[in-house]
Amino acid sequence: MSRRASSRLPLAAVACALIAATALGCASYHVVHASEGFGDVHRVAVRTLANSSFEPGLDLMVTEALRRELRRRGGVELVSDPAHADLVLAGRVLELQVNARSFSSIAFALEYQIEMRLFLEARRTDGSLVALEPSALNDVEFYLTSADVEAERRNRDEALRRLAAVMAERVGDSLAERLAAR
Repeated sequence: MSRRASSRLPLAAVACALIAATALGCASYHVVHASEGFGDVHRVAVRTLANSSFEPGLDLMVTEALRRELRRRGGVELVSDPAHADLVLAGRVLELQVNARSFSSIAFALEYQIEMRLFLEARRTDGSLVALEPSALNDVEFYLTSADVEAERRNRDEALRRLAAVMAERVGDSLAERLAAR
């Protein structure tokens, strides 16, 4: 065997071993269909949340994020009338907490942290509650301050939209996990 052929042999063996290890390691994984994620729940009503914060329109922003997330997942039909739903999601946006997180050398705030908390109930038609994961109901986002009032407002609004979307996704994950286990 030539010197080149012998140096390629270990490389080929290593490549085959990696392919085999990857194939064996992934053998237990399978594709989960979103339409299977809510068990026996087929129709969901998301009531407009109450707003306990001083942020105008935040209730509508979070409610729309929850509805958008359920539509994105598929497998459930969103209904407007709670009487026709297998599950009703209702609650409120609690007071926002805003704190300065970083400062300039002359004590001006450069970055803020905004914390959003939700109180949500997922109630089945039989009256039983589906417990949501507590971590799905609380999250924090950062945004930059600006000397321009409109730019700072846009930064804050973007942070709130990101929070609403992330929390809606977590609520959807929590519902899927809890309802599929039933």
